[in-house]
Order: sequence, then C-alpha cells, then structure tokens
Amino acid sequence: MEGLKNPVKSIRLPSPPSGRDRRLQPGELEKILESVSEEMGQVIRFALETAMRRGELAGMTWDMVDLKKRTVTLPETKTKNGQKRIVPLSSVAVTILKDRLSTRRIDGKVWNIGLDAISQDFAKACQKAEISDLHFHDLRHEATSRLFEKGFDTMEVRTITGHKTLQMLARYTHLRAEDLVERLK
Repeated sequence: MEGLKNPVKSIRLPSPPSGRDRRLQPGELEKILESVSEEMGQVIRFALETAMRRGELAGMTWDMVDLKKRTVTLPETKTKNGQKRIVPLSSVAVTILKDRLSTRRIDGKVWNIGLDAISQDFAKACQKAEISDLHFHDLRHEATSRLFEKGFDTMEVRTITGHKTLQMLARYTHLRAEDLVERLK
C-alpha cells in the first residue's frame, strides 16, 4: 500500500455562502410602513428595535414581556439556537408594546399575525412600495448593524441578538462605508 495517495485529501469543502448584506436605503422604511397595516408596521418597527427573529416575534406572548424591566424573555424553546435570551427593550419598543396592550388576545400572543403572514405581508408591502430584493429577515441584519452604529460593543450586540458565535454575528453586521468615513474625520 506504500506509494498510494488518499484521494480524499485533495478534496476541498465548498465555502459557505457569504450571506445577504441588504440594508434599508433612505426612505424605504417609510414606504414600507405606508403599505402595511398598523399592526404589521408595529411588528416591523419592533423587529428593527430588538433584532428578534420572525419566529421569535410570531411566538411572543405577554408572559414573556416585562414592561417594568423593559425586557422580553425568550425561553429556549422559542429561540433558534435553543438558548434562553433576555432581549432589552428600547423606549420605542416599549411604546409599541404599550400600544398593543389594548389588543390583548385570549391566547396571550402579542401579535395577531402568524409566522408566514409576516413574510407574506412584508413581501407584498415591498412589492407595492416598489422595493426590490428586501426580505423580512434582512431587518435582523439592519437591526444588528444599527446596534453597532449606536456604539454597542461586540459582546453587548451578541447578547441582544442571541448569536452563538462571533462569526455569525459578523455575517449579520453590515456597516456603511460612508458612515465610517464620517467617524474617521
């Protein structure tokens, strides 16, 4: 068997796809919000404030919300990575939830809109607003990038977004070169 080479050694695994880097452009959010129901507008704005995933939003119940502490506690059964996460709420996110209090459902859900409807309504709104290549999940990328732009450090953003690894967090972060130029002056 001497002299034989292992043919598997020369095989290289393909690189993982680079991921999406689509961010909201000036004016796009306003156009989208004009094209959706009030509740869907609240879902969109809440997603941008919290960086929560679509499934986390759709499954969010009032017993997860603590308006006094300004947090949403996502149990391990509701997160993608299976780890409990406590999401801090901005003043905008708290205001959105306070506005929702009058529409409390018997089943305890915060939103009257389901998982698939979130994506479908968002896609229809983008089409109506003539915005191309924007998906609801891109709002998570946008929210993550905005947290960095506000000055949060890597560990703070990772805690808020629930990314397990720094590599995944990096895939969700898309800082704008023009914003960085301003900071370099």
